[in-house]
This record gives sequence, structure tokens and C-alpha cells, in this order.
Amino acid sequence: MEQERHILVVLPHPDDECGVSGTLVEHIKNGTPVTYVCLTLGEMGRSMGNPPFANRVTLPVIRKKELEESCRAIGISDLRMWGLHDKTVEFEDREALIERLGALIQELRPSLIITFYPGFSVHPDHDATGALVVQTVERMAAEERPTVYCVAFSKNCEAVLGPPDIVRDVSAHLKQKIGSLESHRTQGLFLAGKKSYEDEEVKPRLVTERFWTYRFT
Repeated sequence: MEQERHILVVLPHPDDECGVSGTLVEHIKNGTPVTYVCLTLGEMGRSMGNPPFANRVTLPVIRKKELEESCRAIGISDLRMWGLHDKTVEFEDREALIERLGALIQELRPSLIITFYPGFSVHPDHDATGALVVQTVERMAAEERPTVYCVAFSKNCEAVLGPPDIVRDVSAHLKQKIGSLESHRTQGLFLAGKKSYEDEEVKPRLVTERFWTYRFT
């Protein structure tokens, strides 16, 4: 793994970071500072825990605490919560967000940004967040642009994008990744029914993290 100057993670929901948590743990252990911008608190999510212990009023407060706990499990100390409304990122003032993100990139000077691949990430907030990152970085001079790694998981992503550019085995950091997942107790991530993290259907999804490098024209 190459040493990065600074990594900026831009994702829309609490728990989105779980999918890249092993990669982040490894970078942090290598001494790379990581800043995580989480755009919303996921307050429109339908899962309230199993059995339910949250409701529509308390969910954003609980999910904020879950996000903070997840970041502690990963080792992220610089968490920025932007407070956008869940499920409406695509309708936000795009120019205002580009200006805000551009200012943050100028502040941090990241060598790598991690986000979703626009158009290949299933949820409208995921796609809108990836598009925000791409549009912001596009406006930078080519020689100043950070590398952008994108997560994609739509059914057609490999058919269109080709195989991922980076496939990372994060089994060495599985403890921290499970800690991140378990922090999001309202969401019950990965554990449908009675499956455990050792389940043969679950574990392969945990130990492999895949990224596509966004190629600017």
C-alpha cells in the first residue's frame, strides 16, 4: 500500500464507511491522516434496530452516536458531519456544495479521495455524492488533482467499468471492521437472520474491498 499524504473520505450516510473500513485502518496504521465527511445522518433510514429501539424522532441522534463509535473503531479522529438531509443529496445546491468541498480540499490537500462511483452505486445519495466529488475535482488543475477511488456495486458495474483497479484483502483488519459494523446497531449490517460474521456467505464480503480509479478526461 502506497503512503498517502492525506485521505479524504466523502460518503453520504453513517455506515457507508464500513465498506472501506479495512483499507482505512491500514492507511491509518501506516501513519496517513484520514478525514471523513459524512453528508447526512441517515435519518430517513427504515431500520430501527432488531428488535426496534429507535423511532423516527430518535434515529438521527442514535445514528450520530453510532457513526462516532464506528470512527473510533476504525481510528478516524477527524470526522466532519455536514448535516444535509438524508435521501435529498441530489437536490441540494450543487454549486454551494462544490464550493464547500473545494475549500475543504484546499485545506487538507489530500492525495486520495474515496467516494462512490456516480451511476454505479445503487442509492441516489451514493450517486449524488460521487458526482459531487468528481465535479469538484474536475474543476481543479490536472496537476493538482488528487486520485479518486470509487466504490461501485451495481449489478452492471463490472460489465461497464471493467474489473476493479484495486482489490484489497483486509483480513488483517477484520477485528476493526467488525467493530465498525457492530457500531451501527440500528442497521444490523450484514447479519440477516442468524448469520455471524464467520458465515461462509458473509466473511468473503468483509475481507475484500474493491475500488475503481476515476479517470478524468
